Order: sequence, then structure tokens, then C-alpha cells
Amino acid sequence: MAEGQKASFDLTWYPSHQSEPLPLKIDKAIQGTQDWWREWSDRCSYHCKWRDAVLRSLITLKALTFLPTGGIAAAPTTSLLELLGGVRNWDYRFCRVRDATLTLHSLLDAGYHDEAREWREWLLRAVAGSPSELNIVYGLRGERRLTELELPWLSGYENSAPVRTGNAAYSQFQLHIFGEVANTLFQCRQAGLKPPKNEGEDVAQPMIEFLETAWDRPDDGIWEMRGPRRHFVHSKMMAWDAVDRAIRSVEQGWIAGDIARWKTLRTTIHEQVCRQGFDAGLNSFVQYYGSKHLDASVLMMPLVGFLPANDARVIGTVKAIETHLMEGGFVGRYTQDPAVDGMPHGEGKFLARTFWLADHYALRGRHEDAIRIFDRLPGIRNDVGLLSEEYDPVAKRLLGNFPQAFSHVGLVNTALNLSRGFRQLAVGPAAAVDSR
Repeated sequence: MAEGQKASFDLTWYPSHQSEPLPLKIDKAIQGTQDWWREWSDRCSYHCKWRDAVLRSLITLKALTFLPTGGIAAAPTTSLLELLGGVRNWDYRFCRVRDATLTLHSLLDAGYHDEAREWREWLLRAVAGSPSELNIVYGLRGERRLTELELPWLSGYENSAPVRTGNAAYSQFQLHIFGEVANTLFQCRQAGLKPPKNEGEDVAQPMIEFLETAWDRPDDGIWEMRGPRRHFVHSKMMAWDAVDRAIRSVEQGWIAGDIARWKTLRTTIHEQVCRQGFDAGLNSFVQYYGSKHLDASVLMMPLVGFLPANDARVIGTVKAIETHLMEGGFVGRYTQDPAVDGMPHGEGKFLARTFWLADHYALRGRHEDAIRIFDRLPGIRNDVGLLSEEYDPVAKRLLGNFPQAFSHVGLVNTALNLSRGFRQLAVGPAAAVDSR
């Protein structure tokens, strides 16, 4: 090739039992693709300070969407290292229920209601059936069995083995996903998305009835711990969240349910979390009942309305996280302990939790701190505006599977919150007071 020359080529794959596709008119296909993405991007309703970063993240979420089902992959990669030479290398080419609420939040607030509806439809199809059989992660088509295998003949990215395919977390028990599902359905109704036929009766009510006997079980937690099951504070909080959204749905006339019984359950969960999940010596909520470990997932408390952002216990928790889990302005997930997570030490700082800290600052009225935290995050994206799951503030490199949907969801939501005035995930600031 010489300067000024142009050459086009295309690669085609097709099943051997089918006919070969017709040749592609490459220039026309490229132009059509560009036109389609420009039209899609123009639908973005966000036109404030960080529009370029927000739009790039929304494009990434759309590109991670599996068109036939509406499912959004956590990432399109597997086994990208979370620390050089580390073993926390996972397959993320699946859809996580954990991401449901925040993903829907970002799509709705940015004006992409069709994508939000498709994501809800995927979620409802995936979780159909008995609540006791609810997976925390599914295949793009809703596959439930995701057998995890290690591939020892592959050396891994930068020799960080093992390389894995599949994800054993599909068989874990995680209470928080019930809150994610309930919150997602609640948001859809608030946004005026018409529910599918029998959605409320088939999903919400049986789910809460299951939680009435399951909420006080130990579980594997939001981080898919591979150690013993424990009473994780975030899990209990999200069980409360599920009951709270169900109560509010009954009050709105969206579903049927025993509201008096559910209010009693909501109060019971709330009181237990505040009693057993808070350590007075640390002046902080902890990772699990009776522990001294911290966990950044409890930053969600004011975001879902469990406690107000100005509650003294929440303020103490944030201070403890700032002191012990932050490095270079980035937030780590939790106090690492092999006895708890079943893994050796070693990972980067978790980008989604750093966005949550900025959200918390905004709720507290610490707007300058929120913007300072947020402004640092778009700057660590790569040259085409993509984020991975984690970041090493010392080596100044992105870590983990890439691009990571959860990180881009965090960027969108925090930018929207800071630009438009903070709005909680599904309820107003009075929710936490009403529920106690």
C-alpha cells in the first residue's frame, strides 16, 4: 500500500450446512453502519457537560447488547487479568442480574426506552420460574448452566493464568439479585413502560413470598465469594430493597400482595441490618455480620433509600471506606481476606464503586468532591473511550475484562446525577425514614 491508496476486504463466516452469503458491498455497508449509529446517538437526551463521555458509554452498552434477546453482556472478553500475574481471571461473556437496576437506570434517563424495555424483557425471560432457582448470571440467550473450565494450554494475557471459560457463579445463592429484579421492575413502571402480561403476579409476588423464608440465610454475596457463605450486609440490604419495592408497587396498585405482612418483614430486615451489620468500634457498616471487614457495596444504602446519606452511620461508613479502601482517588471493593473470598490477595480498584462514591458525595451536598472524583474517571479511558472493570492507580493501567458494561453504566449514571441533580434509583429521600 502507498499513501493515498485505499483497499477494502471482508471476512465471512457461516455454518457449513448453509449457503455462502452474498458478497458485501463494503463501502455501502460502512456508510450504512455509520448512518445507523449516528441516528442512534442523536437520540441521546443528555446534552450537558460530559456528553461525549456519556454518549461513548451508551454506545458501548448498545454494542454489548445481543440483538435477538436484548441481553447485555458484562464484557465481551474472558480472563483478562485483574492484577498482573494474579489468578482472579473470570469469564464475563454473560449477562449479570447484578447489573440490571443500574443498567436500566442509565438507559431510561438517557432516553433509550426501547433498549430499556428489551433489557427488561430479557430479564423477565431469564428469571421466569421458581424464585428459588433464580440464577445470578445467565447466557446471552438466557442459558442457565455455565460450566466453568480452566484451559491450561493457554498462558493467559501477560502470562496471567488461568484462562477460564464459563462461570461457576451461576450456581451461587445471592440474595441481592431479588432486590435488583424488584427495583428494575419498579423503575420500568415509574417510567411508564407497560408491563408484560401477568408480569406482577408471575414475578414479584412469588419472589417476595420466597424471601419471607430465605432472607435470613447466609449467601455468597454480590462479589460471588468462593469462600463460605455468610450474612453479607449488602445482601440483606437488597432483600429489604426487594420487599420495599413490592410494598410500593402494591400501594400504586401495580401488583397484589399482603401489604401489612410485607411491611412487618421490611421492618424486621431493616432492624437486623442496623443492629448486626454496624460495628460501633469502627463506626461503620461492615461486610458481613460480626466482621471487622469493610465492603464498598454498602455505599448503595442511600442510593436505594435504605438510610439517608446524612445518617451518622452512613457518614461513618463512607469515612472508613475513604480511609481504608481508597488509593489515588479510586475505591477498592472490600477488605481482602482469603478466608472470606476464597482467593489470594491481588486486584485493582473497582471503577463502578468509585462512581458510587461520587454519587454519595452528590447526595450529601459535597458537589465539589463529587465532581473531583468523577472528573478523574473519564480521563483513564483508553484512546477510544473505553473502560475496563478495574484500575491500578500505581501502574496507571486498566485491569480486568474489557470493555466492562458495569463501569460504563456507572459513568452514565453519575454524569446524569451530577448534571441534572441527584435522583435516587427508584424512590425519594423520605423512603428510608418511612420504612423504619
